[in-house]
Amino acid sequence: MQIPASIAQTTPVVDASPSKHFEIIHHPNYDKNVFMPFSPAIKINSGKILWLAGGTALPVYHDHPHNRDELQKYMVNDLETQVRQAMNGIKQTVEAAGGSMKDVVHLFIYRARPRMGDIGKASFVVNEYFQPFNYKPTTTNIAVLELGEPEQLVEIQAFAVID
Repeated sequence: MQIPASIAQTTPVVDASPSKHFEIIHHPNYDKNVFMPFSPAIKINSGKILWLAGGTALPVYHDHPHNRDELQKYMVNDLETQVRQAMNGIKQTVEAAGGSMKDVVHLFIYRARPRMGDIGKASFVVNEYFQPFNYKPTTTNIAVLELGEPEQLVEIQAFAVID
């Protein structure tokens, strides 16, 4: 019995990784001319996993219960602005742990009140944070019914692998 070429060739394509702790994995037939806003898989080889709390447009440290004035100041009705503010908080937290954005392995992006094109808008902003490393983490991008506050359009959770 002959095995089809698509099944027989199972050696993954491994891209240069921004981190010594993991490898970017692609399928053997990966066409680099196709634009992907994420990596399909990342194989962890070493390091310690850093799990981050979900980040929002609010500063990392903010009052609980939430202050209405603070919510209105930071949670403007603009997805890209909220994504950028959430990513800034994630960047600050990763750096506080001794890492950088090149160490982020996965992002969970939760979007409320989704509209056509929102995935692309959120991905464009997120990819800005990884562009200096020529790298894209794996992502899960989900539309949800609602988040913690009515003004909240996005929450992003991350995990990274660092020393």
